[in-house]
This record gives sequence, C-alpha cells and structure tokens, in this order.
Amino acid sequence: MSTLDARFESAQIDVKALAEKPGNMTLLRLYALFKQATHGDAHGEKPGFADIVGKYKYEAWASLKGMGQEQAKEQYVELVQSLKSGASH
Repeated sequence: MSTLDARFESAQIDVKALAEKPGNMTLLRLYALFKQATHGDAHGEKPGFADIVGKYKYEAWASLKGMGQEQAKEQYVELVQSLKSGASH
C-alpha cells in the first residue's frame, strides 16, 4: 500500500470522528472526491428530478471529470486535514 493510500484510508476514519459535522457543500465535496478517488469519472444514470440529494451528489462527482484518482485522494486528505484543524467548514 502506498503512503497516499494509507493517508486516504486514515482520512476516511478521521472524517467520521470530526467534532463538528461539515456543512452541506463540504459534505458534497468530500463525497465527490471520495467517489472520484475510488471509482474514477462519474458513470451510470444521473438521478432524476425526484431524487434531489442523489442529483446533487452525482453532479458534484461529475464536476471532477478528468481528475486523476491520485489527485482526488490527495485533495480528500487535505480537506479532511483542514476540517480537523478547524480551518474549513
């Protein structure tokens, strides 16, 4: 396992233990970065109008199209670190 993979796994644990829940936009960013890091570019059917949350999640993920999985992992780790330090909400 690479150092980045280990940091990514650690960040996944850390994000669940945050003292304060991040705001919705930050949660969408975390979701999108996680999906990009683990699955690559968005694929599958875009959720319909009735699934508002699913639609926003899909759009956040699709906005990262073309970003490499390693870069997404790095940005995910950096975002979790900033949340842990209280720098970003």
